[in-house]
Amino acid sequence: MGAVTDDEVIRKRLLIDGDGAGDDRRINLLVKSFIKWCNSGSQEEGYSQYQRMLSTLSQCEFSMGKTLLVYDMNLREMENYEKIYKDIECSIAGAHEKIAECKKQILQAKRIRKNRQEYDALAKVIQHHPDRHETLKELEALGKELEHLSHIKESVEDKLELRRKQFHVLLSTIHELQQTLENDEKLSEVEEAQETSMDADPKP
Repeated sequence: MGAVTDDEVIRKRLLIDGDGAGDDRRINLLVKSFIKWCNSGSQEEGYSQYQRMLSTLSQCEFSMGKTLLVYDMNLREMENYEKIYKDIECSIAGAHEKIAECKKQILQAKRIRKNRQEYDALAKVIQHHPDRHETLKELEALGKELEHLSHIKESVEDKLELRRKQFHVLLSTIHELQQTLENDEKLSEVEEAQETSMDADPKP
């Protein structure tokens, strides 16, 4: 009597859920085969239903194994993407620090230029000084200092240009990575839709 009650419960669930799709469909087919096997009238029919149950169970186990593999692969991909994001964030932070340092160097170069202009004005005043010998020595020293400061300014400008190029490459890499992630997500959605459509098609 209890077995009949269980059969009625299973039938009601099947009527509510339908055949389903994917793994749910295979499980429903397995339950249906089990019910038919329980109600089989002959040994031959029972053996046929038993073989169908084994086949459906194998399909469920294979699908479950495949799902676990895909799940593990997705976890590894997520960990890899998180590592890439962290590396990018570190690179961006480093680039900001380098840009800030370059800005400081530019300000220093501007001060150097201002000082050079002041030195030029002072040199003109010194040229009118009675002691020309000392004046020439001072001018020579100032000229060397100006040349040194000019080299520093050129070096700072070269470093700033290099940092700008590096930052541009970094931004391009981030954009390409984001595009790749979006393409992977779209591809996964298409594959899932195709797999769902194939599982939903009735088998001949």
